[in-house]
Amino acid sequence: MATSLPRARCLLSLPTSSPSFRPSLRTFATAVDPTPSSQQPAKPARPPTRFQDKLNAGPSFTDFVSPSAPLPPAEAYEIKTATVGPAGRKKTITRLPEWLKTPIPVNDNYKRLKNDLRGLNLHTVCEEAKCPNISDCWGGSSKSAATATIMLMGDTCTRGCRFCSVKTSKAPPPLDVHEPENTAEALRRWGLGYVVLTAVDRDDLADGGARHWAESVMKIKQKSPQMLVETLTGDFAGDMDMVRLVVRSGMDVFAHNIETVEELTPFVRDRKAKFRQSLDVLRTAKEERPELITKTSIMLGLGETDAQIEHALKELRKNDVDVVTFGQYMRPTKRHMAVTEYITPDKFEVWRQRALDMGFLYCASGPLVRSSYKAGEAFIENVLKKRAAKRNEVLGAPSVEDSTQTA
Repeated sequence: MATSLPRARCLLSLPTSSPSFRPSLRTFATAVDPTPSSQQPAKPARPPTRFQDKLNAGPSFTDFVSPSAPLPPAEAYEIKTATVGPAGRKKTITRLPEWLKTPIPVNDNYKRLKNDLRGLNLHTVCEEAKCPNISDCWGGSSKSAATATIMLMGDTCTRGCRFCSVKTSKAPPPLDVHEPENTAEALRRWGLGYVVLTAVDRDDLADGGARHWAESVMKIKQKSPQMLVETLTGDFAGDMDMVRLVVRSGMDVFAHNIETVEELTPFVRDRKAKFRQSLDVLRTAKEERPELITKTSIMLGLGETDAQIEHALKELRKNDVDVVTFGQYMRPTKRHMAVTEYITPDKFEVWRQRALDMGFLYCASGPLVRSSYKAGEAFIENVLKKRAAKRNEVLGAPSVEDSTQTA
């Protein structure tokens, strides 16, 4: 009797190469994923820890090997961004570059200067315009080593330039008649060799404050004859007679800022201020006193082009301007114009050299340079003393330095 075989064994023993044979596959109630295990989606990576983030953002191995080695320009001048804001309303902002960061003023001399100014009811453009150099200029070892730019005629301007943080009003408070005397007395106490005076625009006054300007300069010269005075004035609404009045008061340097290139002037400055009008002010001052040093300042980072800067420099030289300074525009508050570009120190050096090549007597150019920056003043002070010494030699009189030493 033939031995019986199980059904499954019989099926397995059949030749599978037969084209006519098609074994039926039994389906299962539970579906099986045919994807091989090697193609399974990988598990999400573990989020980086806070420590790892700090480690990656920290110094590299090269920084430890040669910490004093200069950074390449691409790294030294890198503009960093950050994402801020609540979820759903996040935005990317540009962080302030490292070369524009300055220390918070905490020096004792800074405090003494501030107390003196408040005690005499005086204002400075250093404070009103939120100058980034205030800790550097006011933080000397003594008052005589400090640089402060006194702002005349109060702290409220009749114009509203889009870059300036000074308060504005159509009807500012009346002038302080004691301000010229108080200013001269404060400067006499400090014993400065060089001082910068500036002022708000006072279009509400018939003379634009020109007589107040002249009286302040004359008072300073009376109390401190050896002190060199730089006046950073407005345009007096285009009244050149008032410009001549101020020039004849006896200052040593006449400054008036064009602020920006001609094409951007209507968008940056108040509508009463005009590029050509500012050039007329500088030219008139030079014509009134040819030996006078004239000076102006230009902000960069407002969207100007190289061709526009070059044009502005040529126009200044046509009007015999002696000194020009370049500085980075820094937005005082969110209500003011935004910064278009942060200019690198290397680019500022290019414009400094270009200005000297065009015949300017001196050019201070850098991210933190302002129109009254002390580096420019030190150079101009030296030039003025040399000129005075040469005049005294011709007249047979002792020089300024000799007279101070004998005294």
